[in-house]
Amino acid sequence: MAKLKKKPIILDNDVKINLDKGWLSVSGVKGSLTLKIPQDVEVEMKDNLITLTGKNKNTDIAILGLYYSLIRNMLVGVKTGWQKTLEMVGVGFRAQTDGKKLTLNVGFSHPVEINSINDISFKVEENKIIVEGMDKYLVGEIAATIRRVKPPEPYKGKGIKYLGEKIRKKAGKAAKAVGGALGK
Repeated sequence: MAKLKKKPIILDNDVKINLDKGWLSVSGVKGSLTLKIPQDVEVEMKDNLITLTGKNKNTDIAILGLYYSLIRNMLVGVKTGWQKTLEMVGVGFRAQTDGKKLTLNVGFSHPVEINSINDISFKVEENKIIVEGMDKYLVGEIAATIRRVKPPEPYKGKGIKYLGEKIRKKAGKAAKAVGGALGK
């Protein structure tokens, strides 16, 4: 993070940024986001560049790197948005959505409903659930909430997992007994 604080953040022409009384607001095509800037961090805007510096030499370098990443994530979010894709693995697992509410049928006696918050939207394509929004943190949090409904189990891999996530499968009880007997 120490190297990140030295690099300026480059603004695009279609993104507007405003700094007022410790609040940084960023607006773009997708919408607008705001962020509270701590007193130790000073934000300077010149031309199309944003630089972060500490107000005194006791300012922690890590907090500058954190706010560099948060501001950069806001800029990407208001311009193109963020998305996470989850994959359902299991016979009879289904998901339905109306854009703001996701209904999961994942082997329980009842369907599980998840409501979206703050402009987060859902899409369902075959066995994939796509969570989209401007705020990277909220997109990740909602995706983690969906995954927590039915996490992948280690024996058959059934459940809800992130796209591309590798599930380490365990050998079953029968396979362990056969392997143990052959080893003696």
